[in-house]
Amino acid sequence: MKKGRRLVRPTHILLYAPEKTGALNLEESVDYLSSLLDKVKIEVRKDFISHSLEGTAPEQKEGFIARLAHDLARTKVRNILKPDFSFPPLYGEIRYEEERIREPGSKPSGIFYDGFQLQEVFWSLIPREEANLNHMHIIFTGQLVGTWDEDDLKYHARTSIYGYPNILSTTGLVEAPAKPREYYLLKQQIPAAVLDEVAILALKEKLKGRFLDYDDPGTTEVMKGYVAQALVGQATGFPFCQDVNCRLFNAHWQEEMLQAQLKSDYEFCPYHNEILEEIKRQAAIITNNQ
Repeated sequence: MKKGRRLVRPTHILLYAPEKTGALNLEESVDYLSSLLDKVKIEVRKDFISHSLEGTAPEQKEGFIARLAHDLARTKVRNILKPDFSFPPLYGEIRYEEERIREPGSKPSGIFYDGFQLQEVFWSLIPREEANLNHMHIIFTGQLVGTWDEDDLKYHARTSIYGYPNILSTTGLVEAPAKPREYYLLKQQIPAAVLDEVAILALKEKLKGRFLDYDDPGTTEVMKGYVAQALVGQATGFPFCQDVNCRLFNAHWQEEMLQAQLKSDYEFCPYHNEILEEIKRQAAIITNNQ
């Protein structure tokens, strides 16, 4: 790292998570962030939408819900081969989003959201006093998010959407990085007539340890790497590393993700270790001067 390089160092980190986070241990995530950033204020809030709703005046709440439901419905990906959001959302789609806003503890559905469109909706809800680079917002969600890829002209599921705010998907941990090739080859060999839950479980057992599954005990440890990516992304403008053993590696395969997050002999490459130490040092200076 060049001497004197200016980094954007947050002094407040705000985590938003639903009450039920599955295998994700939020307390461990907080402790991990604290280890990366001494003396930085870390606040855990309820899920992002519920928190936003709390700041709405009672007489404005129904209008807020109606507008937000409409905006959320517009971020739904209807065709993975076409990024078109010119259509008006259907009545049923808006009603679905309204129900989720009113019942935030309901189980996530299989709806696929455009991550950048969703990020814009969330950004519009952040109060002005927290909409600055001193505040880092991390939203944990069970919903599946994705982005359009100009290379192969289709949507891909993502684990993370970095920026303002950061969105980290626990469902994305399982569904976004591709499973080992053997998984898909073996799955093709199972006749469609017997391709049920039992057959899938048996297939997963054969390849156990080579990919992350739902309610996996390794979920929290893996997610720590994506939290670190969010931090480095806000500080430097780029969250990823090319070193497959660094926690900032941008994994496209499950085995790459597990190597970077669970199996590596070190957490960060020398370059990003230095970056994180500098972020910690500068954040501590700012905090002490407040």
